[in-house]
Amino acid sequence: MILYHGSNVIVKQPKIVKQNRYLDFGFGFYTTTNRDQAVNFARKVADRRKTGEATLNIYSIDENVAFRACRLLRFDFPDESWLDFVAENRQGIYQGKLYDLIYGAVANDDVYRTITLYLAGLLDKEQALASLKIRKLFNQMVFATEKSLQYLHFEKRERV
Repeated sequence: MILYHGSNVIVKQPKIVKQNRYLDFGFGFYTTTNRDQAVNFARKVADRRKTGEATLNIYSIDENVAFRACRLLRFDFPDESWLDFVAENRQGIYQGKLYDLIYGAVANDDVYRTITLYLAGLLDKEQALASLKIRKLFNQMVFATEKSLQYLHFEKRERV
């Protein structure tokens, strides 16, 4: 499987860094299977930080090996358990089992709006899930532990 990580720098050796905000799947090194999404993120990061240059970091992973060796949480589609997991992580209140790898739908800007409305109580769970079903979602894989990072192999970088 090929994975992408958009940044303003080359990331040959990813690290687990605590972010200053709560993300969909908690703390970890975020990658996506969607090249365009990673390119857009790289451009946003380089523009926001005013340093470096938009960089697409490209990785490979043998998911058959990694998924067997690591504690994996996998969401095949955005269902109720995905929504609950993302909502708890976004609020910084997730207290469940810890995983090495988390794989599932990535929340793009439209999905973020739906989740924000859900967290604000303006949509109930059924309305939020109904809204998510009509969206085309791409996948993300989060490497949440140092153990999981050993399965991620840097291939190359591209300036974007």
